[in-house]
Amino acid sequence: MTIKQQIKEYIASQPEAKRNDMQVLHKNILEIMPDTKLWFLNGKDSSGKIVSNPNIGYGLYTIKYADGTSKDFYQIGMSANTSGISVYVLGLKDKKYLSETFGKKIGKASVTGYCIKFKALQDINMDVLEEAIRYGVKNSIQS
Repeated sequence: MTIKQQIKEYIASQPEAKRNDMQVLHKNILEIMPDTKLWFLNGKDSSGKIVSNPNIGYGLYTIKYADGTSKDFYQIGMSANTSGISVYVLGLKDKKYLSETFGKKIGKASVTGYCIKFKALQDINMDVLEEAIRYGVKNSIQS
């Protein structure tokens, strides 16, 4: 199964309201990042144990570790969770930027150093979310 098929099935597996919001978000992220690398992480480790919620990823940045090794990962992520949807903005150097810049104006959302979590799109300002995503795409670091 291709990554696009996995993403389509994952979104389709969500309850209707969440599915509709995730479809809108997926479309909007693809408009922001039209030629992006797509990722799908099923949330399972190598032994098949569930260790996280499945994630859809967009973009690419390389994490470089102190020991000289590196790992490719996505810049923007989206995941369904028990209370709604999480959007991940990864690779930012300043871990306070998201919450300080977007936290008060995004609406009913929890904003941390890399995660914007909300119940439904109707609860947030979509323009502010898109601004945060665009910032993340432009400013993810190659750590």
